[in-house]
Amino acid sequence: MTGSRSAGWLGCGSLLPELAAVGSAADGVRVPPDVTVPLTPRVRALLDTPEVRRLARISQLGLVALVYPGATHSRLEHSLGTYRLALEFLGRLEHDERFRAVITTADAAAFLAAALLHDVGHWPYCHPLEDMGLPELPRHESLVRSLLRDGPAGSVLADRWDLDPGRVAALIEGSAEDPAGRILCSLLSGPIDVDKMDYLARDSLHAGVPYGRHFDQERLLASLCLDAAGTTLAITDKGRTAAELMVFARYVMFSEVYWHHAVRSATAMLQRAVWLVRERIDAARLVRSDDGSFTAWLMAAVVGTSAEPLVSGLFGDSRRLYKRAATYDAAHHPAVHRALAGRPYGDAVAISARLAAALSQRLQVTIPPHALLIDAPPAEREVEFRIQVRERVPHGSGHAWRGLETLSPVVRSLAREQFDDLVKRVRIFCEPAMATAIAGCAELESIVLECAV
Repeated sequence: MTGSRSAGWLGCGSLLPELAAVGSAADGVRVPPDVTVPLTPRVRALLDTPEVRRLARISQLGLVALVYPGATHSRLEHSLGTYRLALEFLGRLEHDERFRAVITTADAAAFLAAALLHDVGHWPYCHPLEDMGLPELPRHESLVRSLLRDGPAGSVLADRWDLDPGRVAALIEGSAEDPAGRILCSLLSGPIDVDKMDYLARDSLHAGVPYGRHFDQERLLASLCLDAAGTTLAITDKGRTAAELMVFARYVMFSEVYWHHAVRSATAMLQRAVWLVRERIDAARLVRSDDGSFTAWLMAAVVGTSAEPLVSGLFGDSRRLYKRAATYDAAHHPAVHRALAGRPYGDAVAISARLAAALSQRLQVTIPPHALLIDAPPAEREVEFRIQVRERVPHGSGHAWRGLETLSPVVRSLAREQFDDLVKRVRIFCEPAMATAIAGCAELESIVLECAV
């Protein structure tokens, strides 16, 4: 395998042909917004494998398209954008002496391959279904190693890239423990990484909203460096404002797009439908599916069950989403939020059934268990942003290192008070005909608390 170390290795195109191709439109593919992604023969070989071609048939945002009709771009488009940003990251970090001292040409090639392949384990509607924590549904990260070990993409990595597929899988999984691997993992998945920087801007573009594009990507790229220990990605103080804007962009994208109330309604409907037919899930088939085949399977699986109207409302001829009956955030309704947020999915199903029964009695109407859904956000924090900032020492030489959250009250507020207390809401959704009656129940909050015990 290629792995020669040289102080100027990244500047030499003969060692890494993908970097040599940057800036040339002669052999590349165009992706929005007006960007040319350079392609070399070995990159094209990866793009032609079944593992990567499947990504062209899996939407990046899934159910978001029910609310933002333009958000139909594929995971393949996102993967190409992530790969292009990986080239930008390497181009910047070649100026960091500590990076050059650790990262070999083979390491850099593995990072580029990992950026291109980072989503190969994804299956349709992956993230909302993974949030359910069902044993029948595999985590998409757990699939990468076997896909690269046994599939055509792994053969291309070995034969055309002279890379160990296991090395690329370790970078995607975040399990690499060697010094070079830890650095590269932080570039692929961290507070600032090639994945987030692409999907924020790309999702915002296709959704038709400005929120994810209003951070200074060029400034942020120019500020990349390694942290004080030389073990993970950091930024210089010149990139601080750009990093704050990226945190804000992520916060607003979650608030207005990813967790829009109608998107969360669709998510709750899909999760409940899958829960009701979970015993019919074939994991081996699921991981080979695309949007079309998954939807066809689900629509067939729910025929004659209480999940049928849920799936029909999502994927049938007429969109019919459940309506909000109540919303509880941690700032204004701490007791309800504490009682429901982060609960296992099975608990949420049981609580919603008790709530449906209690409200049926209170309102003197019949509310079937499947007609009322509790959407409880996952416990994980989504806007955590821990990264070191390198500052110049006034009137001296050397640098000081401080955490961005320490330097920036904006970041602390967005990651904690704003996101955790206001965006991660607990919502109760129900069939449209019942929404007004349930929302008007004066004792609703106390009934919810009683049912949550």
